[in-house]
Amino acid sequence: MHRADHRPSRRAFLDATGAMMAAGLTAGCTADAAGSGRHGAPATAVPASTPTPVPALGVHQAGVILPQPAQGNLLVVVADLATTAPAGPLLAELGATVRSLTAGTEPRLLGLAPGDLTVTVGVGPRLVRAAGAGLPGATDLPRFSRERIAPGARGGDLLIQICASDPLVVPVAAAALLDRAGDRVRERWRQSGRRGANVSVGAELAAPRNLLGFIDGIVGPHTAAEQRRDLWLTGPSAVAGGTLAVVRRMELDLPRFAALSVAEQEAVFGRRRASGVPLSGGAVASGPDLGAKTPDGRYLVPANAHVRRAHANVVGAGLMLRRSYSIDEPAPGLLFISFQNDLRTFTATLTHMDAADALLDFTTTTATGTFLILPGFDHQRPLGARLFGVHG
Repeated sequence: MHRADHRPSRRAFLDATGAMMAAGLTAGCTADAAGSGRHGAPATAVPASTPTPVPALGVHQAGVILPQPAQGNLLVVVADLATTAPAGPLLAELGATVRSLTAGTEPRLLGLAPGDLTVTVGVGPRLVRAAGAGLPGATDLPRFSRERIAPGARGGDLLIQICASDPLVVPVAAAALLDRAGDRVRERWRQSGRRGANVSVGAELAAPRNLLGFIDGIVGPHTAAEQRRDLWLTGPSAVAGGTLAVVRRMELDLPRFAALSVAEQEAVFGRRRASGVPLSGGAVASGPDLGAKTPDGRYLVPANAHVRRAHANVVGAGLMLRRSYSIDEPAPGLLFISFQNDLRTFTATLTHMDAADALLDFTTTTATGTFLILPGFDHQRPLGARLFGVHG
């Protein structure tokens, strides 16, 4: 996965071109199969719903709480900055490219409609420390158990998260952004992912199933009050409106998990597989009753169940907002992205899970990093301006 020997822009354009060629071949085959049998008959476009555009400008960057539910396709790119490249001008240029991409005016979008494209940019601890050692986001992630991570897949200076409903838009947007960055960045690793079908888990809230068959992302700071408390940074002003992201790519041992009975799988998670309801009962979105027991004194939610080990009240930490995506390469697994305003929310939760969480027995982490998701930006205040002193 280490790409330090290749210019990311060239690789990104090749990836984007390949994706478009594959889509063209698929479209051609579909048109032939559905045609009237006359050679040279004009292709007829299939009507499709147009995703609602997501504003790129504002107090917060898009791609965290907006849109809801999240788009079905994602590409994460993690890169380093060249030692001589100042962060401020690069981020300002990336922000300008994000504006043109989401507005549909960027020539490198190659005529594709951006739809609900979002681009979310974060900077790693090294860059944050250069701006201020005491700032949120200046701390590296500690190491945890069940990790098998190559040096090039740990940490990084720059995170670019690209999401869209149209799978073609994602690699093309990545190519445009990396071409704008040029030799100022060197790509470490990238990962594509997809979200499963959304399942309603409450009023105006939906979450997808993951590769293990369970609904993923039920618990989180979903209300505005919860997001003010646990998601958004409020100070100092250089980071206010941003948040902290943790990105982890995990392989899943699907054959071994599938060999369990449904009841055993549900005991691993602490929820019903079909409905997402906690084993203690109640509604899908309701928290599990961790004190509930059977008549013979056994906990309805097992002591090592994921929902118990990761429960915010048990851990003594805040809530994480998760936008997780299933992956099938380099191995079947999960790209886990959590957003929180205190890194301890993640580290304390995973430390508590490390001790006894049954779900971790089926996971191996192969890439990881933490990033300060920069505050939102506008025409007068470029991306990263408050942290790195660039003005519009």
